[in-house]
Amino acid sequence: MALTLEQKQKVVAEVSEVAAIAYSAVAAEYHGLEVSQLTELRNKAREKGVVLKVVKNTLARRAFEGTKFECMSDKMTGPLLLAFSTEDLGSAARIISEFSKEHNALAPKLVSVGGELFGPEALGRVAKLPTRDEALSILMATMKAPVTKLVQTLDAVPTKLVRTIAAVKDAQEAA
Repeated sequence: MALTLEQKQKVVAEVSEVAAIAYSAVAAEYHGLEVSQLTELRNKAREKGVVLKVVKNTLARRAFEGTKFECMSDKMTGPLLLAFSTEDLGSAARIISEFSKEHNALAPKLVSVGGELFGPEALGRVAKLPTRDEALSILMATMKAPVTKLVQTLDAVPTKLVRTIAAVKDAQEAA
């Protein structure tokens, strides 16, 4: 069933809107997945703040015009599922990576982060990127470490002094 011009414009607008706010995108070939498997993938993606779209490549190319995912346009061939990360950089890559391990029919083809295009080999690296909360905790631990070490160092001086005095006292009592 062919889409009307209005329906096509609506699809392009939806994808363009998501692409404008997304941090990264993954295109994966989904040929061979059953409907139940696609539904399972959509449910997992929804939980992680990932938007999945199955769109004709010509419509996706139009939607990507003027966005940071325009670099994907030339490489899009075959039936592709587009996954957009809206909460953190690696969420779409994590979802596609995990799901493709369980289902061989889902094959990652393109990864785009910050306007740069990568091949499927970059999916693992992007998937390992920390979430926002993890990045903040790493940053806070890094900022806290020097202060902690300074306090430990300052605390060590009086502690050593007290231990030395106690050792001298014990030595005098023993003599």
